[in-house]
Amino acid sequence: MDLFEANPEPGSCGPLAERMRPRRLNEMVGQEHLLGPGKVLRCLIETDQLSSVIFWGPPGTGKTTLAQVIANSTRSRFEFFSAVLQGVKEVRELIRQAREERAYHGRKTLLFVDEIHRFNKAQQDAFLPYVERGDIILIGATTENPSFEINSALLSRSRVFVLKPLESFHIQELLQRALEDPRGLDQRHRDTPETTLALLAGQAHGDARAGLNALEVAAALTGKGPISLQTAREALQKKGLLYDKGGEEHYNVISAFIKSLRGSDPDAALYWLARMIESGEDPQFIARRMVIFAAEDIGNADPRGLQIALAAQQASHFVGMPEGRIPLAQATTYLACAPKSNASYLGIDKALAEVRRSGSLPVPLHLRNAPTELMKKLDYGKDYRYPHDYEGGHTLQSYLPESLRDCNYYRPSNRGFEKTLQERMSLLRNREQTVPGEKVFPNHQNRDEDANSRQTDRPSAKSGNVLPKPEKAD
Repeated sequence: MDLFEANPEPGSCGPLAERMRPRRLNEMVGQEHLLGPGKVLRCLIETDQLSSVIFWGPPGTGKTTLAQVIANSTRSRFEFFSAVLQGVKEVRELIRQAREERAYHGRKTLLFVDEIHRFNKAQQDAFLPYVERGDIILIGATTENPSFEINSALLSRSRVFVLKPLESFHIQELLQRALEDPRGLDQRHRDTPETTLALLAGQAHGDARAGLNALEVAAALTGKGPISLQTAREALQKKGLLYDKGGEEHYNVISAFIKSLRGSDPDAALYWLARMIESGEDPQFIARRMVIFAAEDIGNADPRGLQIALAAQQASHFVGMPEGRIPLAQATTYLACAPKSNASYLGIDKALAEVRRSGSLPVPLHLRNAPTELMKKLDYGKDYRYPHDYEGGHTLQSYLPESLRDCNYYRPSNRGFEKTLQERMSLLRNREQTVPGEKVFPNHQNRDEDANSRQTDRPSAKSGNVLPKPEKAD
């Protein structure tokens, strides 16, 4: 059965959005980048030369409507298939019919698959050989990113057309048409003011179906005559924002939030935070991303950033929502305004790349622990210098494997507190090489005298060897 065979006729009691669905290309509103004069999709439809395509866009932007327009204009056989209601068994039957149509009548079959992302990758494979041989021309519709949800082999054989959310004036045009068209409200509310239609169109957020549904509710509340602004507000109530926790918009909004923090724009960051909160995002997901951001993008330029992000995570979890929005907002504004540095993030990635490249290089002998006499005889810990025993709490010695001794992974920026770290590291790295007679702190010169009364694995500043553990009492 073809879905479009059951389209409501004028005067039927089907939903307004379904009754007002455009049937011809010249009735389409919006998507000028695809359907404007001379644009590629319009030309393909008008010349009946459509190849396999994927329509990708938010709800209410015209994906299924485009399929209906194609069905009404093509000379090919058109079949509608729902990935929600049907499965691979039905696919095989449709393919059999398509092959017969091509063999006996020389007609192509256009197969429209609504919600194609509902099929898993294995189920999508069922289409692949028939698309490859030309038995069918596949038209898929999806609200999810095809890069993630469509089989790569199928995607490579299809062209993706991106449908954009409709502008408010597009939706207002559709609402005006619905007021006048016999298929719609048939002039019963023809004196409805433009302000009412503008409100309904603006609150549709680019979704034509949502706008028409709201108009239908407002018309039902009115009965007959103009629809007032107050009635429109009552019909709207509260519309859920476009936001799918597991889908494309989820990642778009969190990406915008993080980029606003990184760009030091507290106003934009608060807006995207509000979008996530209002859409029902898990506050702990937001908090976790802020903790990551504080370490990755602020780092040592302001070490308090990580503390504040963690505190916001704990506070929002402790008090719950809606009050949890307040510590999240406080942390958001602080992180946005804080100085930025990704030096630690870059440093660990450089170090990891080195480890993967060079493998398990041996630990230098002077850095090894020597808890046994055998290890001492093998020079484990020999010549290690205990930094606290030297003036300034620092002595120059190599802490990297010999082949990496000149490597530099952490490069502090000159922003925020990290500038202080940069100056200190420059001072330490520029010191002259220490000599055996380097000055030792007086408080530590007699450290070995009471060695037998303490258990330690610290090597002596004099000998470089690990102090022996005290013998057990008899």
